[in-house]
Amino acid sequence: MIFGRPGSGKSTFASKLTKKFGLPLYHLDKYYYGANWVERNYEDFLDDQYAIVAQKDWIVDGNSVPSLHIRYSEADVCIYFNYPRLLCLWRLIKRNFMKDIFIQDRAEGCSEKLSWHLISYMWTFEYRHNNYLVRRLKLLQEMYPQVKFYAVHDDQELREVENKIFS
Repeated sequence: MIFGRPGSGKSTFASKLTKKFGLPLYHLDKYYYGANWVERNYEDFLDDQYAIVAQKDWIVDGNSVPSLHIRYSEADVCIYFNYPRLLCLWRLIKRNFMKDIFIQDRAEGCSEKLSWHLISYMWTFEYRHNNYLVRRLKLLQEMYPQVKFYAVHDDQELREVENKIFS
């Protein structure tokens, strides 16, 4: 499972993993939003996550911090992308103009757009989630010690994680 700050490279890395291992890839934004960025019923979104992780193999890319436990409890590996805000902002801007057409991480009818909401969510990700996230991750790590957890803050750390996963 992969989660973290928007613009940190989650979808790109998830796509790389699915190409390497041939595992099915699920982008949570495709399940959270309906057409035109309309939020779906939250219970249906949770049901979708339970159905995904009930499968034998999967890669899930996306945040939904309140439902981390659904994915974490069934994961082998959890990677938390927490790149610096300015780099993520640059990547969000760049993605708006140069979207990788091979990464299909949006629901039907949800075109790539750079909104104030997305920028604000990205910029305040740590403040919004940090205390909750730290406590939640500590609890999940205690409950599911078999899950390999990696926090990635830069490309060097990501390469180190790749070496561990790919070897």
